[in-house]
Amino acid sequence: MLPPRLRVLYLHGFASSPRSRKARFFAQKLETLGFSVEIPDLAEGDFEHLTITAQLKLIESACAGQPVILLGSSLGGYLAALYAARHPETDRLILLAPAFQFYQLWTAQLGPEQLTLWRKQGSMPIFHYGEEREMPIGYQLLEDASRYELFPQFCQPALIFHGTADPVVPVESAAAFAKTHANARLVRLPSGHELTDVLDVIWRESRDFLLAGTPGARVLD
Repeated sequence: MLPPRLRVLYLHGFASSPRSRKARFFAQKLETLGFSVEIPDLAEGDFEHLTITAQLKLIESACAGQPVILLGSSLGGYLAALYAARHPETDRLILLAPAFQFYQLWTAQLGPEQLTLWRKQGSMPIFHYGEEREMPIGYQLLEDASRYELFPQFCQPALIFHGTADPVVPVESAAAFAKTHANARLVRLPSGHELTDVLDVIWRESRDFLLAGTPGARVLD
């Protein structure tokens, strides 16, 4: 059995899937170092009824009280931070353009009229990148998200990557978090929200971060 600190849980972003390019990239890289990587479907096959609460319960079940490493992208990064704030046994975090202020971001981007329409209709169509088609998302996502803190207060070591030209989650959000959390280091990159054009840079930084203090990992040059 692998030591607990060699377990990594990759949390994909909103309207994404375990088959995403970043998920596959990190799984391959991490496995070469001896890490065991798990990539759950955070929507559990029911995207329309997605909530923050249900995703956190899924993560809790997957982690099983063990000191796993959380690697999260966008909404997955926000979920990782929420989980770590509630589970001190979490070992460390790598966050890719984490969607801090998730509820605030959605309300600001949609505006009052679209929010009212969404609430009245109960759901709205949104492009699902994992399925490559439009799918409905229920208003319960936003209602549930309003119950959670915008900036989770976790104390574990964290490495945050954020694109300076991110049009979805402004880099200022990650900068505000890092400024008030000595446990977090922010790496700004000349990229957008997906960060797929800077994956090699992210991996080099992540590799050093993970190998530091992780017994059993292999150093491969």
